[in-house]
Amino acid sequence: MTRFALTLEFDGTPFQGLQRQKYGPSVQQSVEEALHAITGEDATLHSAGRTDTGVHALAMRSHVDLNKDIDAFRLSEALNAHLRPDPIAVTHCAIVPDDWHARFSCIGRRYVYRIVNRRAPLTLDKNRAWQVAQELDHEAMHRAAQALVGRHDFTTFRSAHCQAADPVKTLDRLDVEREGEDIRIHAAARSFLHHQVRSMVGCLKLVGQGTWREQQIPEALEARDRAALGLNAPPHGLYFVEAIYPSEGE
Repeated sequence: MTRFALTLEFDGTPFQGLQRQKYGPSVQQSVEEALHAITGEDATLHSAGRTDTGVHALAMRSHVDLNKDIDAFRLSEALNAHLRPDPIAVTHCAIVPDDWHARFSCIGRRYVYRIVNRRAPLTLDKNRAWQVAQELDHEAMHRAAQALVGRHDFTTFRSAHCQAADPVKTLDRLDVEREGEDIRIHAAARSFLHHQVRSMVGCLKLVGQGTWREQQIPEALEARDRAALGLNAPPHGLYFVEAIYPSEGE
């Protein structure tokens, strides 16, 4: 049995998320079906994170255990051939130790959320960014975001269906940057609650357009009540950017 680590890039638009679902296509299903076509094995894909319907990934880390004798390069080439035309690509593949786990060995995760702040309809970025026509003050958004950095109870910013046992998380980074009409919100933490990034972005958008005062962000956080949430940003602007592992940080 050999454990392979995969780095996946995918457009989440046609999928019901990364994790296999009872109804509708998923990234996991597509990869596992490709693995079966290559090896004849019913392998299970384990990943560093889960993504909702419409959420994208630039570098999702996953692993799979296979009995077939195959080198990493041949496996990645075969997977990319079998995954067509699904918008999924294996950008890297390597053999890793048996105790390396894509989810449980991960010590950090990074996301970026894209807002395109313009009135004209999106063409190239359709389904890949959240279009906001009203002018946004990204500096006010960044200032307000800093109230969320650190260790907090993020109950307000978690989905009602979140399965995490504890709403307390440590947010390492939440920065808002702008280049022209493109606003990017960078979020980093060891782990996130379900919908946490999208919920934080939605409230920051309200600050940017002047609907919320900057102080309403810490007020919503302190409420520890989902009813205090102002807005949940749509999924198509969210990208899983990086999974971090101890050995790779040395």
